[in-house]
Amino acid sequence: MTASNLRTCLAIVLAAGDGTRMRSKLPKVLHEIGGRSLLGHVLTTVQAAGGSEVAVVVAPEREAVAAEARRIVPAAQIFEQAERRGTAHAVLMARAALEKGADDVLVIFGDTPLLRAETVAALRAPLAAGAAVAVLGFRPADPTGYGRLVVENGALVAIREEKDASAAERKITLCNGGLMALSGKTALTILNRIGDNNAKREFYLTDAVAIAREMGLTAAVVEAEEDDVRGINTKAQLAETEAVLQRRLRQAAMDAGVTMIAPETVYLAADTQLGTDVVIEPHVVFGPGVVVEDGAVIHSFSHIAGARIGKGVSVGPFARLRPGTELGEGSRIGNFVEVKAAVFEAGAKANHLTYIGDARVGAGANVGAGTITCNYDGTSKYKTNIGKSAFIGSNSALVAPVSIGDGAYVGSGSVITKDVPADALAIGRGQQVVKEGGAQRLRDLAALKKKT
Repeated sequence: MTASNLRTCLAIVLAAGDGTRMRSKLPKVLHEIGGRSLLGHVLTTVQAAGGSEVAVVVAPEREAVAAEARRIVPAAQIFEQAERRGTAHAVLMARAALEKGADDVLVIFGDTPLLRAETVAALRAPLAAGAAVAVLGFRPADPTGYGRLVVENGALVAIREEKDASAAERKITLCNGGLMALSGKTALTILNRIGDNNAKREFYLTDAVAIAREMGLTAAVVEAEEDDVRGINTKAQLAETEAVLQRRLRQAAMDAGVTMIAPETVYLAADTQLGTDVVIEPHVVFGPGVVVEDGAVIHSFSHIAGARIGKGVSVGPFARLRPGTELGEGSRIGNFVEVKAAVFEAGAKANHLTYIGDARVGAGANVGAGTITCNYDGTSKYKTNIGKSAFIGSNSALVAPVSIGDGAYVGSGSVITKDVPADALAIGRGQQVVKEGGAQRLRDLAALKKKT
């Protein structure tokens, strides 16, 4: 455990931006990558990095942003920035949180979802060593437009905006990533000294470096990868950031023992949990809330969300698993099968063209092709209970609420509306009638109609 992990930490997340540049009515930080909001990524990282207190600064009438923050961090403090007068002004909206006191104060933007916990820990480290301010820097391929970090004798001297930089300073490749850490002892003093003596009459957080130096305090810079500080302002940048996240997630999965035949075609959620020796074929999409245990195989073109897949399970191809699905060890879900809010116990299977919703399928049971559970009557949902080792013949409709007993057999093409006892045979279909020569008579009648 590092020194920074032992220090109390207040994380102030600035989430007051709107979705204007993204051409969206949805607030920017509520857009998603990896099945999680941008704000959700940041808050999850903050918690993993030891953020003991979290304050989120939102714009007026941004109840949805506040609700998302509280969903992820129930104890999050919400502050409103009624006027957008710069980053330092936004931070000071959380004055009440700052006044409570913390060893470290982090200022993080809510649209930087690729920030990693280890990067946050590295940013906090200089504070534990006595620095008053630490700034996260990076070296872009093209530094044009970025503020430059001026370093002398290993110490950060200033953050110089490009328009204010000298010719020599513009040659600096170390740029400001926007994220900052301040010592809790002096954070409020520094922030209170930041003025609006600039063309836009705004309060810039970057001025904290120069003010700290004027106070005889130390400022430090911590270098990070460009992706860690990648911000999002457009839908194109959202897509680019999704691609980076997916590369990270796939690499982590493969490093942990997952086999991906064509990893570039697999899309994972940020919280996807994959066991060892899991095999994922091409073109599989994981939504949020998926757990896949050891040795399972996910075949091509399957879509999975909110599901738990047990050891040795086979899913797909072309399967859809919706939230509430639980597949027991060795069970099988085949092609064009949809499962929702249903439990398949060990060894149970539905191999083709089937819908199972709001149901339990007992261990070793077999559900034939074309079977559906009729779980919704237009008003309410009802449960279907299929017993251990039961056999459901193809093209059957099980009208819930209904129970099929252990070892029972449902004949193909049946509509089952009443409970079936264990080991019973149930057939619910119209009686077949065969009329010899009937087909020829129908053809003759059709021909006669054409003549008339």
